[in-house]
Amino acid sequence: MKPEYIVVGGGVVGCALAYGLLKAGHQVTVLDGGDSAHRASRGNFGLVWLSSKGLDAPHYAAWTRRSVNLWQGLAHELESATGEKLNLVQQGGYDFHFCEKELMAKAQQYEHLREALGTDHPYEVWDRARLLEEEPDIGPDVVGAIYGPEDGHVNPLQLLKAYTKAIRHLGANLITGVHVSDIEKDDTGRFQVTLEDGTQYQSDKVILSAGLGAAKLGPKLGFVAPISPQKGQVLITEKLPKIIKRPSGIIRQVDEGGIQIGDSKENAGFDDSDTLEMTAAIAERAIAVYPFLAQTRLVRSWGAIRIVSPDGLPIYQQSTTHSGAYLISCHSGITLAAAHSYLLPHWLEDSADAPNLEVFSEERF
Repeated sequence: MKPEYIVVGGGVVGCALAYGLLKAGHQVTVLDGGDSAHRASRGNFGLVWLSSKGLDAPHYAAWTRRSVNLWQGLAHELESATGEKLNLVQQGGYDFHFCEKELMAKAQQYEHLREALGTDHPYEVWDRARLLEEEPDIGPDVVGAIYGPEDGHVNPLQLLKAYTKAIRHLGANLITGVHVSDIEKDDTGRFQVTLEDGTQYQSDKVILSAGLGAAKLGPKLGFVAPISPQKGQVLITEKLPKIIKRPSGIIRQVDEGGIQIGDSKENAGFDDSDTLEMTAAIAERAIAVYPFLAQTRLVRSWGAIRIVSPDGLPIYQQSTTHSGAYLISCHSGITLAAAHSYLLPHWLEDSADAPNLEVFSEERF
């Protein structure tokens, strides 16, 4: 009989893992926090993104690319199984630059990454003239862009909805609005997971994928769990006709028509409120890229908490003190969803097809 899992955390990361494990024939219980929890899956930017990932960490670039290249299959599978439309578009994306010297320096980083990987890692340098052919509304201060042909974006809320629907169809015991207070291993080698109200669940294995909640629960299972909050703020405009051809790391036009603007990084603890100062800075940069945005109405904004490790890379760790316990944490849960669904179950079961994730262990810290 295959081992039974409890997944603590029902965001995109936890649901992606549960989906893969259920397809492999495991019984899975997912314990998800309430709406008062910091929920990165409900406040993120929705990119399926390779560009600029792992420029100084080739192993991360390679892992990200594996997931990006699996995404079309994942989207088709989830849409077919649930009837939900994910609106995945992978037709390339931009990394805009306002300085020629900085653009060339970034291109040099890509060349070094290609040398380290020994493969043709995808990127193109587009000068202003080439960029204007694709995006005629680009502002006069944009000198060019790095074009990533494998980049794309998705509706992240639809993704989470589809995952939730899919894992329920596959038989997951999905319990929402609960908070885990304790995890321990009993004399039989089974894990006892205790909720705040005293309810207990048992399993053969347990995965901590609860974002910042893992920092509190991790030490109970022998993990250091060196993860911390980082605030990002996002702006949404009124709905517009299709005007932006491709997304970038800071601006994308979503499937409903609104333009999403973001990519702020603030160390503000657990304060996820949006501020006028950062809203103004984000808007000013967006207008420099697309001047027409100056005449576009903002309809809402929000702040959300990312989960980051000291070096910004994912953590994949099996406990050295509690066999069968795993910590999985990353800030690119959307991009890595396909790898988490298709590849991580092999790692969790130490199968012959398991990816080598030792470079992502806590030991690097």
